[in-house]
Amino acid sequence: MAMYTVDVYSGSSDNIICDQHAQGVIIKATQGTGYVNPKCNHQYDLAKSLGKKLGLYHYAGGGNPESEAQFFINNIRNYVGTGILVLDWESYQNSSWGDTNWARRFVNEVHRLTNVWPLIYVQESAIWQVANCANDCGLWVAKYASMDWNSWVVPNMNVSSGAFKFVTGHQYTGGDMDRSIFYLDAASWDKLANPAGATTPKIEAPKPNPTPTPANPAPSTSNWVDALGDRWFEEKGTFISNCNLHLRWGATVSSSVIAVVPAGTVIKYDAYSRHDGFVYLRQPRGNGQYGYIACRDANTNEAFGTFK
Repeated sequence: MAMYTVDVYSGSSDNIICDQHAQGVIIKATQGTGYVNPKCNHQYDLAKSLGKKLGLYHYAGGGNPESEAQFFINNIRNYVGTGILVLDWESYQNSSWGDTNWARRFVNEVHRLTNVWPLIYVQESAIWQVANCANDCGLWVAKYASMDWNSWVVPNMNVSSGAFKFVTGHQYTGGDMDRSIFYLDAASWDKLANPAGATTPKIEAPKPNPTPTPANPAPSTSNWVDALGDRWFEEKGTFISNCNLHLRWGATVSSSVIAVVPAGTVIKYDAYSRHDGFVYLRQPRGNGQYGYIACRDANTNEAFGTFK
């Protein structure tokens, strides 16, 4: 048996997901430790509504692999067990390209958190970089006959499995859309997504702890250190901005912007962190995702709004 699939990211048209040839859809969820695909939930829900098999992938940024695995799982925790998980190992924007142990550490952490082994997507010429994952993970190889092969017909070509026992999936076009063939039936796909013993991600859930304006940490406040090494303190409240502020996918000035929110915007938050010159608030969003906004200058203590 074989299944035809597509993979999509934030810039992909919904028409790709709706293509009647595609039996499965694999969606970019995260990249590094600061980017979350803003269309991930929509794309996942659309594919699910069409009865497609589902998958989610993390694009390696090359930072700390355990931190990236935690960021990935934290952002898709509600989807674990419903779709296959994938590490996208490519050279572009990957500072650890060539590191033969990075993928091993990433998949180990994903497995520790979920008891699921992710597949690894990689170009054929770089399979050697992920060879030490061969005993546990499936292989999804990218190899094209040409960039103009805009067809669902699989080209007649040899595809190496390297150290892996076999090729689980072959991505064979990358022009008008990314098409792949997976050598799985529906039951095998589901088993990769939700093997026996799969568990809910072992990531601590927020506990409400109402307190007024976030200021200096109180010793009694429940707290944790995130994947970037920043300490967060649980606190439930409401912040109302008094100027234009960036709402971001991460609590850094370099994180991707969700929106520029105007003065008077109401942000309900469940945690705060004081680092890198600001006090950041964490805003719960849909499906276990979060937005982050700077609410105060940590050096002068000047607030960029009021708190309720």
